[in-house]
Amino acid sequence: MTASLRPGADSHHEDSNTSNNPSISSLIDTRLSRRGVLRMGVGTAGAAVMGSFALTACGGGGGDAAVAVDYKLGFTAVEKSLLDVVAVPSGYTANVVYALGDPLTSGTAAYKNDGTDTDFDNRAGDHHDGMEYFGLNAAGTARDANGSSRGLLVMNHEAITDQFLHAAGTTSGTRPASETDKEIPAHGVSIVEVAKNASGVFAYTQGSAYNRRITPLTPVTLSGPVKGNALVKTLYAPTGLTARGTINNCGTGYTPWGSFLTGEENWAGYFTRVSGDDTARGGATAKSVVSLKRYGRAAGATSRHGWETTGSADQYRRWNISQTGVSSDGSDDYRNELNTFGYIVEIDPYVKTAAIRKRTGLGRFAHESASFGKLTAGKPLAVYMGDDSQGEYMYKFVSTALWAPADANPSDRIATGDKYLDSGKLFVAKFAADGSGSWIELNISNSTIAGYATYAFADQADVLVNARLAADAVGATKMDRPEWCAVHPTTGEIYYTLTNNSNRKLEPTGSQFGLDAANPRSYQDAKIGGSLGAAGNINGHIVRMAEAGGESAATSFTWDVYLFGAEAGADLAKVNLSALTASQDFSSPDGLWFSRSSGFCFIQTDDGSYTDVTNCMMLIGKPGTVGDGTTATLNYTKADSSTVAVTTRVGAKPTVDTLRRFLVGPKDCEITGCSETPDGKTVFVNIQHPGETISKANIGDPSKFLSHWPANAGYGAGGTTTARPRSATVVITKNDGGVIGT
Repeated sequence: MTASLRPGADSHHEDSNTSNNPSISSLIDTRLSRRGVLRMGVGTAGAAVMGSFALTACGGGGGDAAVAVDYKLGFTAVEKSLLDVVAVPSGYTANVVYALGDPLTSGTAAYKNDGTDTDFDNRAGDHHDGMEYFGLNAAGTARDANGSSRGLLVMNHEAITDQFLHAAGTTSGTRPASETDKEIPAHGVSIVEVAKNASGVFAYTQGSAYNRRITPLTPVTLSGPVKGNALVKTLYAPTGLTARGTINNCGTGYTPWGSFLTGEENWAGYFTRVSGDDTARGGATAKSVVSLKRYGRAAGATSRHGWETTGSADQYRRWNISQTGVSSDGSDDYRNELNTFGYIVEIDPYVKTAAIRKRTGLGRFAHESASFGKLTAGKPLAVYMGDDSQGEYMYKFVSTALWAPADANPSDRIATGDKYLDSGKLFVAKFAADGSGSWIELNISNSTIAGYATYAFADQADVLVNARLAADAVGATKMDRPEWCAVHPTTGEIYYTLTNNSNRKLEPTGSQFGLDAANPRSYQDAKIGGSLGAAGNINGHIVRMAEAGGESAATSFTWDVYLFGAEAGADLAKVNLSALTASQDFSSPDGLWFSRSSGFCFIQTDDGSYTDVTNCMMLIGKPGTVGDGTTATLNYTKADSSTVAVTTRVGAKPTVDTLRRFLVGPKDCEITGCSETPDGKTVFVNIQHPGETISKANIGDPSKFLSHWPANAGYGAGGTTTARPRSATVVITKNDGGVIGT
């Protein structure tokens, strides 16, 4: 979820899905006039603009606890803003708690933030993303699921703004070890203790025994059906039982037994292949070549950071996945290294010595979050996941093991994960135009998969490693970048953000995608003073699903669109189908999270389309249920003047009582990751890559920086006009001590 449509964004909207899976229908026109909208002035009326140490974040929970109180939204909506601040409603305070480079150990020096800092194995990584809060008891000696004053924040560090990590920016061509050895560990996961200080404000605890980093070099184990398979054998792990590290970690999950799940998202772009690698592997139709191309690594593809150029040492060599060895199984090179990434990874935040597991049973793709369905004793668990790339799919894993409530507080959390996550069935979603849908199992016993002409699956492990190809085979519905998913804590309905899709077209060509009921819009848009851009689903939408009979293991569902992202004032018939007002409008929904305390839905944006009007934001909503709205028919005209129509299902239009803007971030940022303390009175939110747009030529001129946050709010080295921007976690509280959003 690094970027949506911002300049320089990469693998989120690279299309590697070239299957002929049909859209639900081929129905919609691209005609739409440029924005005829009422623009709202930038201001701070009704909002508290973050000043010195004014920030906070949002945490998550797990299990099947129901919301006990029917809360109502009780804050004044924050106005749109282009200021380099974090704005929250009046009556709220936001404080920075943990930022890029903050030292985790007592012996690590304070962060200078001038590009000379090192030792990122012991510092906060970059690009804070999904996170979860895990409670501790007052003494800090054990897990306390109700601990709201002391706990652990576990968060992803998805990517890096590499120029700011080095004093003079990055070196092009051959990358020096001094830069590569900083960039690699700036990725991964942080586990950091936070606690309320004497003033009742959360701060992180430098030197806590719980603090640690998990990086792309940390040893991990492969678990589930793929473990030991020939597809994951490498020079590092010739038996295929282990792997090394995790990277491009995006969304998260909180297991019912109290462990942390992290999704490996756009990992393919970190690897390179030489131009002749197809031939070395047996030609264009060789299985490994088909697989690599489906996951976005064609021969000659360059890597994102060029780490493989640093030297011949193993930690650099692994980023070149060309076939160079002579073994039949890949155990003498890194031809299979890509197959060891793309999984949901489980971590026990409380126990440093616990194994870190890659849960291969949940499939391999560009994982965002992993959200558990409602728990019922004696029935299977369901885990919902999305594949964040244009034209990819929505997935569900259903466990073989039946849920035992005693497992909510086990003595060994990773062993409990083995029980529920290593054996089960993986499904992919197919949407129908009538508002129904089906979950199709991805299993080698399915004759459609076993006989797929494009790729010859060898076994079930092969199906899971190449889940995208298996989903192609069964005709799953291509969606508009399925990002975060979240499950409503009382209804059990499942929500997916579909961030956007510039390749969603009325008359698709090449690798573009047609229109259908679940992805019904393709329209043009323009920034202020700009010309119309190409048609597509510019602003994204949020789909929600209700399992048949409320059963997590159901194989059918009903669906509608909870919200269509749009600019207030846009065409109500073709674009602003949810009739969003100026206090509700948004673009490119990405992060999605439900509070288990209030039942509110938190919606976060990662946008490049509406940023002429406002920085990225977070809204709070009180959603209804699938089917509470109506149908809408979009009528369009094709290039040959023929008319077509597509009918979609639109949830109840939001009101001021059901959806409001709660937060707007600083310049050039993404709002992502949300969690809360169990009492619902503290929320943690991540501000990712403020001011990320910077060139090497301008790295020495702070006047060219787009952002100086959070130093301009009083946190860390630098100042309001000179500091390099930093990703950071903010903690938000209500001044009267109440539940957030009420």
